[in-house]
Amino acid sequence: MRAAPTILHLDMDAFFAAAEQAAKPSLRGKPVVVGGLGPRGVVATASYEARRFGVHSAMPMAQARRLAPNAAYLVPRFGFYRSISEQVMELLGRLSPLVEPLSLDEAFVDLEAGGVAEDRAGALEAGERLRRDILATTGLTGSVGLAGSKMLAKIASEEAKPDGLVLIEPGTERELLGPKSVRILPGVGPATGEHLRRAGMTTVADLVEAGEDELVRLLGRAHGASLYRMAQGHDDRPVVAERDAKSVSVEDTFDVDLHDRVRIRIEVERLAERCVGRLRASGHSGRTIVLKVRRFDFSTLTRSETLRGPTDDPLVVREAAGRLLEGVDTTGGVRLLGVGVSGLADYTQEDLFAQAAEAAEAAEDVGSPGGGGGAAEEVPAAVAVPEPEEPLAAERKWAPGNDVRHAVYGAGWVQGSGVGRVTVRFEEPQSPPGRVRTFLVDDPELEPGEPLPLVRGAGAGAEGEAAVA
Repeated sequence: MRAAPTILHLDMDAFFAAAEQAAKPSLRGKPVVVGGLGPRGVVATASYEARRFGVHSAMPMAQARRLAPNAAYLVPRFGFYRSISEQVMELLGRLSPLVEPLSLDEAFVDLEAGGVAEDRAGALEAGERLRRDILATTGLTGSVGLAGSKMLAKIASEEAKPDGLVLIEPGTERELLGPKSVRILPGVGPATGEHLRRAGMTTVADLVEAGEDELVRLLGRAHGASLYRMAQGHDDRPVVAERDAKSVSVEDTFDVDLHDRVRIRIEVERLAERCVGRLRASGHSGRTIVLKVRRFDFSTLTRSETLRGPTDDPLVVREAAGRLLEGVDTTGGVRLLGVGVSGLADYTQEDLFAQAAEAAEAAEDVGSPGGGGGAAEEVPAAVAVPEPEEPLAAERKWAPGNDVRHAVYGAGWVQGSGVGRVTVRFEEPQSPPGRVRTFLVDDPELEPGEPLPLVRGAGAGAEGEAAVA
């Protein structure tokens, strides 16, 4: 614990939804929900206007639509959000060399290491300056917490929301934490919280009163001792500038359960290709391939295979994922599939290219006459998109919220599409709310567009996606 509140935690306010409101003048001040729009989609972020109806992150999208039927429901644009995040992280980097990003919209900063704050007054000045700079650069607001530890700085930023700053004076930790729920402490999720509730502990003060020995008995030596220290306000975790990626993964939830074994195999191969794309984008290779399957009854299975060494070869990952799939019973239907790579490294062993060649030869043997494979195994390793999927291409192209550009009317965004038509609202971040027009989905003058800067003179990156855990 520090004697001065020189650890800063920044959390952007309703980041995805706020970015969409800033980009779309007609949505400002209105409920906006960003997330998966399919029957099994979940809410990624809800604007504060939508939260008044009870909508929150991780809620099933179907439930959100029941609570707020008149909200704007948009697909996420991760490339756009990432470009804004990069601007914010650059501002944090000017404060200190020790910046620990937790996600696109959240990070810790060690102000003392940057020499910008040594006491309460300096921390307050740095925090207010950061909030002003973020607003001027991105047009968005962020909430700032200042404290002598990471745990308390994060609690402070939560109390500051939206668009505020809260400083927790060192020495007041016990008094502040006592009446709060145990869920506010790091490491206390729903399961641990319920376990503590059954033991009669619902507040942080209850944990302190129970004592370390009782928490160790309930939760184990490491977790119990750590939780007791944090309940007393002690948190010595440093701000770490670089957090090593442990895995790279992708997954898809399907609107309708998949039953066809060939289709399931095709989806696994596609996921493997996407996973390798993310792996390469992160500059890593990996040696353990992981397959995740969630079945019709919500049971989730994971299977893994460890290779001789790290790889970023798509054929190797695809074939390994296919082998793992062969050991999973999917006859009842599959609602989610995922492929991941762990055991990451910064290099690739040369002999794995030989392994890829062997896998390719094996695939050719299975698919050839007399190869002895069953019907599912006769599908080549690289399979073209099946015909039933083709009509979805246009539908995905005009997903609600995506940018478009018309040869006559200029920049706009998709409000909705269906029955062969797409509805577009033509407006820009700095314009008044724009007019709505409807076109045929194959209108040659309408094409996908790029995100526009939220603030004049600021750049916005192209769409894309990458995730490294």
